[in-house]
Amino acid sequence: MFNDIGPLELVALIVLAVLVFGPDKLPKVIQDVTRTIRKIREFSESAKNDIRDELGPEFKDFEFEDLNPKTFIRKQLDNEDLGLKEIRNGFDLKKEMAEVTDAVHSRDSDPSSASSAGAAGSSGGRIDMTKKPETPGPDDRPPFDADAT
Repeated sequence: MFNDIGPLELVALIVLAVLVFGPDKLPKVIQDVTRTIRKIREFSESAKNDIRDELGPEFKDFEFEDLNPKTFIRKQLDNEDLGLKEIRNGFDLKKEMAEVTDAVHSRDSDPSSASSAGAAGSSGGRIDMTKKPETPGPDDRPPFDADAT
């Protein structure tokens, strides 16, 4: 519950509790707090048991921790029935990124298509991908933007 509290913080909390409640009332406050926490836990467990009884035997293995979206998704992704591990292992990300890089730089991995592309392109196999404005004709109207009006 308090896994992220360090020893120095714990000492500071104890000193603060002694200053606020005083050394004579502090044991009574600690007993009241522990009793309240115990009652809350008992109420929570009885509510869980009542819900399990109402759901019936079909939901015997139902865990309330599965209602947390993170744990539910983690549990579903680790499920072997879906075959997600095989799909995940089937991707070769480095190879795919190399293919995309080659495509962007207009290099083909196939040498026969590279020679035909080099003969077809006048700029030595490089494609000019810079955006050049088109010159409108004399009868062309500017584009109409319905959202702008």
